[in-house]
Amino acid sequence: MLDRWLLDHPRSVGESYFQHQRAALGFALSLLQAAGACFIHALVPSLFESTGSRAIADLHERMVTNRNKRRAEVILTRSAAISASPNRQSAGALPRSDL
Repeated sequence: MLDRWLLDHPRSVGESYFQHQRAALGFALSLLQAAGACFIHALVPSLFESTGSRAIADLHERMVTNRNKRRAEVILTRSAAISASPNRQSAGALPRSDL
């Protein structure tokens, strides 16, 4: 059960538990800073006019860019492992005969 609670999601996004923890805490800190700026903006509208929306856009970009980069790395790693396999033959290739 702990495996499901702690490891399933990090694995699904290509991270270890601690890699995912660090990323999530980084997002939490950024969101707390944005929340503080939004709170101050609510009291004094001339301050932090675009800080909250800019923070959300930056976080979205970080998440999407990193997710796509990690997926590409996983695909390349798997492709390299498959092509390096000694039992792997390229599609359509005939078995090699050492006569």
